[in-house]
Amino acid sequence: MSKTVISTTEAPSAIGPYSQAIKAGNMLFVSGQIPIDPATGQLISSTIEAETHRVMQNIGAILQAAGLGYEHIVKTGIFLKSMNDFAAVNEVYASYFTSDFPARETVEVARLPKDARVEISVVAVG
Repeated sequence: MSKTVISTTEAPSAIGPYSQAIKAGNMLFVSGQIPIDPATGQLISSTIEAETHRVMQNIGAILQAAGLGYEHIVKTGIFLKSMNDFAAVNEVYASYFTSDFPARETVEVARLPKDARVEISVVAVG
């Protein structure tokens, strides 16, 4: 099975030795996204809701670059700096789906890259 690197300027560039996403067969593995504005390269750190929207928009841009949409997501991993943000993140996250929500885990972690408060990775099929 071959793999293809998926990359777009509509999402932040990788901040380490990894790709924004890898397509293998009909599966797309999107690296964890934090709330970086791709236009400025700056971390969004106003509210957890704004940060989560930015993360989901970054994911959407990568999905689009691969010819997919949110409806193709089958698995999501959410990493939070504080589980106290769970309800707010959950509300924003849910707004990106219309039905058939992906499988998911949400975990609290000690620290995220650039001291972000939320990071989300996804697996999509299409």
